[in-house]
Amino acid sequence: MKIRAHAESHVVELDDGSQWQIFPGDLATTLSWKPETELHLEPSGDRVSSHVLVNDTDRSRVRVIPAGEAWPDDEVHNALRGG
Repeated sequence: MKIRAHAESHVVELDDGSQWQIFPGDLATTLSWKPETELHLEPSGDRVSSHVLVNDTDRSRVRVIPAGEAWPDDEVHNALRGG
């Protein structure tokens, strides 16, 4: 899949029409993403996110949830603190 839109730093729309919120602690990883960046979606075993987007070129991963859903507050705070 490729990026259709990434107008907001925390939301990415893929060429299949799906929209994903990027975990706040992973935003820096997305700075190098370009429209031609190939990504694939994988389910996540993480308590913070339901899925991960994986950059096929460098294998970097960002945690995501479907756009419009809410992050689990306690888990986000723990993850951002490194817990």
